[in-house]
Order: sequence, then structure tokens, then C-alpha cells
Amino acid sequence: MPRDLELRDVADERVLAAMVRVPRELFVPEKLRDRAYDDAALPIGGGQTISQPYMVARICEALQLSGDERVLDVGTGSGYQAAVLTELAAEVYTIERLAELAERARGRLAAAGYDRVHVHVGDGTLGLPDHAPFDGIAVAAAAPGFPETLYEQLKPRGRLVVPVGSARGQRLEVAVRSPEGPALIHSVPCRFVPLVGAEGFGE
Repeated sequence: MPRDLELRDVADERVLAAMVRVPRELFVPEKLRDRAYDDAALPIGGGQTISQPYMVARICEALQLSGDERVLDVGTGSGYQAAVLTELAAEVYTIERLAELAERARGRLAAAGYDRVHVHVGDGTLGLPDHAPFDGIAVAAAAPGFPETLYEQLKPRGRLVVPVGSARGQRLEVAVRSPEGPALIHSVPCRFVPLVGAEGFGE
């Protein structure tokens, strides 16, 4: 899989190494384990998916992590992206609105050796203000517009990586927090499940 990612312009060696270390098969339903390393999103229940490896790698690369950061992962899902982030940052918080998915992810993370991830249940569009500020925030679902509340939970020069657009298609955007406001960098087209919550799409 990492070689495939290199061919698709994922160049960060730390990200590629993290993708090798995380056992993706532990984060997919048992009946789909033979497809764990397909470069595709796979269903995990509750109308949610585990993101395709390429998009996880692009999100992690866009955060530009060096290893000592505190990161928020919005939309825990299977827990896979949180696991990859744990290989790249010092402290990882993750939030999932569906309690059942959060509990399953907690078990999968522990089974894979990532029991220091802080898993929370709640509205991901509102972030985790009690644990802010964060050096980076990764959103694994599509927001209908720029998520201001999440942006406000960044440290100065912190990075927010989020798919923005309609339910049919989005662009992965990177916003860097600056005194002048968000410095936006538009990235690749993408397609994620909708971000549901007070500042996302409706239920």
C-alpha cells in the first residue's frame, strides 16, 4: 500500500511509515478483512465508512506533523485515522457522535496497541473545547461550509484539514490559523460521508 501512495504523490516519509505500521485489518469488519488494504472506503456500520488509505494519508500529510503535537480527529468511525495520527503526534483526541461506533473504535484501538488515544462521544462539529487548543485538527467527514468552531480551537499556525462541499462531492481544504484569519489552501477533490451535527449537515 505505501508504494501505491507514493505513486499518488504522498511524499511524507513519516506518513508512509505510519501507514505501514498501523494494522488496517483490525479496523474493518471481520467479513471485509480480505479487502482491508484496498484503496477504497469500506462500510463499518451506522451508515459510516473507514476512509480509503489514500485520503487518510493525504489528510495526515497536510497536517505536517513532526511528532510532538496535540491533534483532534473529528469523526472517529473505525478508529483507523486516529491510529495513524497516534504514530505521527504526541497526543490524539478523537470524537464520534455515534456511541456504538466510538465504543467499537475504543476496543479496536486498544487491540492494536493504541490505548492512549482519548476517545470521546459527542458532536464533532463543536470539537472538544475543554481540551483545546490543538496543533492540528483532522475531519473525516464532509462539512457544508468552513467549520469556524473547529478553526477557533487551533493554536496559532495550527492546521485544520477538512472536506468541504455538498453531499455529492467536496474538496479537501487546509486552513492555517493566522492573525489575519484562515489561510486557505485548496487541495484535492474528494468524497466523504456528511459531517452531521450543529454546524454540519442535519440528522
